Amino acid sequence: MMRITAALLVLTLTLPGCAALRALEGEPDRDVFELRPPSDVPRSCGRGRLAELVIEPPKARGTLDTDRIMVRPNELQTQYLPDARWGDTVPVTLQTLLVRGFGVYDAFTHVGRAPLGTAGDYALISEVNDFNAEVAGQGATIKLTVDAQMVREMDARVVSRGHFTATAQAPTTKTADLIPAFDAAGQQLVAQMTDWGLRAVGVNPARCR
Repeated sequence: MMRITAALLVLTLTLPGCAALRALEGEPDRDVFELRPPSDVPRSCGRGRLAELVIEPPKARGTLDTDRIMVRPNELQTQYLPDARWGDTVPVTLQTLLVRGFGVYDAFTHVGRAPLGTAGDYALISEVNDFNAEVAGQGATIKLTVDAQMVREMDARVVSRGHFTATAQAPTTKTADLIPAFDAAGQQLVAQMTDWGLRAVGVNPARCR
């Protein structure tokens, strides 16, 4: 029995460095981060509530459908921060931001992930193309891009399409610098999408106070 245990220990210690550490110590702990919408303050648009809005779960390719925080050293390479993660997967993180972003406006009878009844009045369908930090010199550029459609549920008609891009700069690639830059870019993105979404359903955002 002692010979078997010793052999297993030698085998473990001869694994590549990271694998050996995982085998001996388990996966490392990661700090958990969440992003904020532009504001949680209710806003009145000066008209009656007109529609129920459902924010459908955004789609994303496999490398983004995760709670890991993506960093791209170059156009062809994908890595993730070793010491941090999002509180949810990237699609759920964006869906939460949009529910909270649209939810402050009194133009909607309800904003949520699912309709109150069998169907809502409008559905926001989206796809995440970029949600990552791109390394540039000693720092990084946060890049978030989303394609979206506003669909009228009654007849499945697309009433508006939009392409949205938000960026922010981080002075270094350290987690402490990247997360605030992600937060700034996320607030830009949600502000753009709520402005577009309100106009798509016939509300002028400039009149919302």
